[in-house]
Amino acid sequence: MSSGDGITILDLSGGEEGGGLKALSEHKKKIATIAVAVVALAIAASSFFQVGADSVGVVLRFGEVHRTVEPGLHFKIPLGVEEPHIVPTRKQLKQEFGFRTIQDDERTQYATEGYEDESLMLTGDLIVVDVQWTIQYRITDAEDYLFQVRNVDDTLRFVTQAVMREVVGDRTVNEVLTVGRADLAVEVNERLQQLADRYEMGISVSDIILQDITPPGPVRPSFDEVNQAQQDQQRLINEARRDYNAAVPRARGEAKQIVQRAEGYKIQRVNRAEGQVARFRNLYEEYVEAPEITRQRIYLETMGEALPQIDNLVIVDSSAENVIPLLPSGTGAGLGIGTQGLQGGQQ
Repeated sequence: MSSGDGITILDLSGGEEGGGLKALSEHKKKIATIAVAVVALAIAASSFFQVGADSVGVVLRFGEVHRTVEPGLHFKIPLGVEEPHIVPTRKQLKQEFGFRTIQDDERTQYATEGYEDESLMLTGDLIVVDVQWTIQYRITDAEDYLFQVRNVDDTLRFVTQAVMREVVGDRTVNEVLTVGRADLAVEVNERLQQLADRYEMGISVSDIILQDITPPGPVRPSFDEVNQAQQDQQRLINEARRDYNAAVPRARGEAKQIVQRAEGYKIQRVNRAEGQVARFRNLYEEYVEAPEITRQRIYLETMGEALPQIDNLVIVDSSAENVIPLLPSGTGAGLGIGTQGLQGGQQ
């Protein structure tokens, strides 16, 4: 610094003060360079996005759908010009009602307390049941899923509960608890898919799984007793039908056998009677032609049939005086037994 005639002159090209300003200027340049590099790196990093293997990306440009991209690394215009939305279209999604899975491994554990507002509902005969179920679905249209309905997952949850309550309300408690479970799940699936298509949710309902349908806890023992009684009733009915199917065909078979035996006996008796009638007619015709001969022949034939059946035969002749002849007959007739006589009561 120099002065003369009241004028002060500052030397900015040298000295300690000049060196400090120069260093400050160079430091600012470095900071600016680093800032520009950081901004450029941030812009470059925000210009790319990754889409997973089970998803697709919907890219918006100034808030309007511009394109849909498949899995992989993709470029987008940074600084908020383009914004990607990743939608898991190839992933099986699910929602649980009336319970929540708290551990999903070898031994799955569930929590049911606190979810009664989802599971308790009335049947058609005004009985409360506790229905726990799961809905499985997939996203089929990413654009509809993102923009047609606000918060699709919550909307689907409310719609599913409404459909389940409606279908359960159309059935009796016996249908819901026993034979109607499969039909109930199918009907809920169909109605839910119709509503999803009507609201253009962009989803496809894969399956409705009825986890458990039981009476509420306080009345469950009474329901179990009723179910046990119904099962016993059905068991007794089945046993009665089994005994019926075993006894009735056997009885019918025995009756048919008796009828056939009677018919055979009838035919035998009729044939025998007809044969005797024919024999009698033939004999009568012979008798008319030769009465004496036929009478003698009939007598001899009758005696020939009767005498072998008598063990001892005594023929008494009122005109006999001394000897009573014995005629061999029966089983001893052919054993050489001769004629013996009795006289005076002695052999």
